[in-house]
Amino acid sequence: MKAYRRIAMPLFLATLFLLAGCGSRASNDDPERTTSSDELHHVVITVAGYGEIRLELDASAAPETVANFLELAGSGFYDGLTFHRIMDGFMIQGGDPEGTGYGGSDKKIVGEFAENGHENPISHVKGVISMARSSKNYDSASSQFFITVDDATFLDGQYAAFGHVTEGMDVVEQIARDAKPIDDNGTIPPEAQPVITSIAVVN
Repeated sequence: MKAYRRIAMPLFLATLFLLAGCGSRASNDDPERTTSSDELHHVVITVAGYGEIRLELDASAAPETVANFLELAGSGFYDGLTFHRIMDGFMIQGGDPEGTGYGGSDKKIVGEFAENGHENPISHVKGVISMARSSKNYDSASSQFFITVDDATFLDGQYAAFGHVTEGMDVVEQIARDAKPIDDNGTIPPEAQPVITSIAVVN
């Protein structure tokens, strides 16, 4: 596995109860919102033993987040990494080169969500992809991301959602069902973490 600089902080949300009831409730189907075709990008996540997850990324909602994800995917950064944190009925989280929740790329990006002063209309409904971050630092996201297995709208306004699954939601759900976390935080032992064979940029 590739070696990258360690980030000394657990990413994502360690204390969910602090987030409940907060944030906006933006709709993903806002009829007033228009997105041009050049702001939409498509990627395919291939997971060993499971299949493909196809996603559409929306740069109009989170431009820096999408640009960062596409750059990492295009460079092969994600190839061979894993989904290290899985909670059935909630989300699958991956993209950590250490597979521990403490790793990331060498670059941190601004958190593009309402609580951090950025309008983001994407709601965390089932099948949305969003960036993981430290619970204490809004601008700490780097490479770790998560895909919601079910609606998690209590995250709206506090995490940078940037796209949604277009095909392969059954793959996401199967990964979640098969997971056997060893604690309440969804930690998956290294030997049992589903492997991301590749994340390919389609356009």
